[in-house]
This record gives sequence, structure tokens and C-alpha cells, in this order.
Amino acid sequence: MKFSQFIVIPVMVAFLAFTIQIVDQIVAPTMPIDGNVGFGWIAFIAWAMYFMAGCNVDGGKKTIFGYLSGIVASIAIMEFGGLFSALGFFAVPAAIFVVVIPCICLERVPPFDFVPALFVGAGTFFGFMSYVGGATYASAAFTEVVYCLIGLGYGWITIYLRSRYEYYVEHGSDHGAHMSH
Repeated sequence: MKFSQFIVIPVMVAFLAFTIQIVDQIVAPTMPIDGNVGFGWIAFIAWAMYFMAGCNVDGGKKTIFGYLSGIVASIAIMEFGGLFSALGFFAVPAAIFVVVIPCICLERVPPFDFVPALFVGAGTFFGFMSYVGGATYASAAFTEVVYCLIGLGYGWITIYLRSRYEYYVEHGSDHGAHMSH
């Protein structure tokens, strides 16, 4: 593909990034955290996770299950950290040790077997709980899942549009294109 044809793809992705920010500005005020500044960053991360998971609907499903598992793991770590408070400095490290074992075992249990999404989902949840004032487990989980789904939707749209465009460039039209992403 010539660069003059290829440049359409970066422009398309830039337009999608433009629109995801608009979606964030519309959706953020409806989220359960008053006075938030938006959560588009969660959608952008999930968008990238769609690509890491294989650029298809099955990978998207594994990603959402990974995010949900990560949220549960994060809550478990926080709760165990409190239970292990007698360990002082080692309370949270011990909680992490206990929780990570079953998390890694999930790599053998479809559709929870995309462990990178679990870690990204957990990291996102920890970040949310640490830096978003007034966040609760429920509000953080709800918001993270909503924005994860937005990002996964954008991943699907990106692949769909790019596949259609590449077919058009190769075949001169999109008649007969069989895209099933």
C-alpha cells in the first residue's frame, strides 16, 4: 500500500481518538463519582487491550473477563491487606502474594485466560481507588467496566473500518467484502 493510501488509516484512528474524547466528555458526568474529570484514559487502555487480545470479538470477551477478574482481585488484595494489618509493612505484599496465585491459575480457565487484561484491569482499579476522590468499590468497578466496554467497542470499530478500507484499496471497491470482526 502506498503512503498516500496508508495515511487514511492514521487519520481514521485520529478521528476515532477525537470522538472517544467527545464520548468521555458526555459520559463522565453520568458516572457515580461527583466532580470527576473524566475517565477516557480507561477507554484508551481498553482500546489497546483489544489489539493485544487478537483484534477480534473473542479477544474482546477475554479482555472484559480479565478486567472483571482484575477488579475482584484488587478488592481482594485491599480487603486482605486490612485483614493482614498485623503484618505491618508486609500486610499488602502478603495480600498480593495470596491473591496472585489464583489469578495466574486463571490462565487455564477460558474466558479468564487473558491474564494481561487481569493485570491491566487490576492496575486500573488500584489507580482509580488511589487517585479518584470519593471512589468506592462499586463506583470504581462500574465506571471501569463502562469505560472498558467503550474502549473495546472502539477497538472493534478500528479493526472493522481498517479491514473494510484495506479491502477497498486492494480490490477497488467494497462489494463482496466479507469482514467478520
